[in-house]
Amino acid sequence: SLEELNKLLADVTYTLPVYHIHTGDLDVSDQVTITTKTFMRYKELKVLIRSLRQFYKDVVLVVADDSFTPENITEENVLQYVMPGGQGWFAGRTLAVSQVTTKYFLWVDDDFLFTEKTKIEDLVEVMEATPELDVVGGSVTGNQFYFSIAYEEGDGVTGGCMDRKPNIKFQSLPNYPQCSIVNGVVNFFLARTDAVNRVRFDPKLKRVAHSEFFMDGLGQLMVASCGHVSIGHQPKGANAQYGRFRHPGKDDVQFKLQLHYYKNHLQCIHYG
Repeated sequence: SLEELNKLLADVTYTLPVYHIHTGDLDVSDQVTITTKTFMRYKELKVLIRSLRQFYKDVVLVVADDSFTPENITEENVLQYVMPGGQGWFAGRTLAVSQVTTKYFLWVDDDFLFTEKTKIEDLVEVMEATPELDVVGGSVTGNQFYFSIAYEEGDGVTGGCMDRKPNIKFQSLPNYPQCSIVNGVVNFFLARTDAVNRVRFDPKLKRVAHSEFFMDGLGQLMVASCGHVSIGHQPKGANAQYGRFRHPGKDDVQFKLQLHYYKNHLQCIHYG
């Protein structure tokens, strides 16, 4: 149950098994597919692809694209899936992940920037050494954002409460002191494809969503955050049309809350 998971994560005496592996001969392209969702930001997407190819020439990139006027992306090892315009953030994520055939996928935003510190193999090493893990996040431009989600069960009639608190972590991973168990991470993470497909990204959430995936996965996904792997972020450019969709009104926020109250039988959600 969710209550049991909360107690487990809070118990510092809990010990994860230690596995010893060798990743020196690991071919990342055989293990990992990179996924992203784009919407009317082809300039940023092309910069992302160029930066990716500086470090990983053969890794497949899956792009879910719900732009109103799609542009054809012809780069090698890039699979572009064009959606009806404006289908939304989580619908695109679900489509992208559904096309992954590798053990892992690495989620990146379309305006990220691969650097010499974006060591995908280091995240794979952590996952291979800790089979209980389902998701491991890194940092974006040095910002290792992560959060905890506490669940308090209600009386069965009025529902329970979820409380998201930033920068709360639990114990460190064995042999990886730079990695800690958490409940949610930033938009740069490596995940086991089969585990995420069991939870999936709810396509009803079109504009306002991120923590909601980890809330849906509470009790199903074990998550960690590692500070030693990072990715860059491109400078923000002016894009008025994109901005109108990127910053929606309060109706989207209200719908998100109503959806969570209903499907997770809640009476309250607190975002710290």
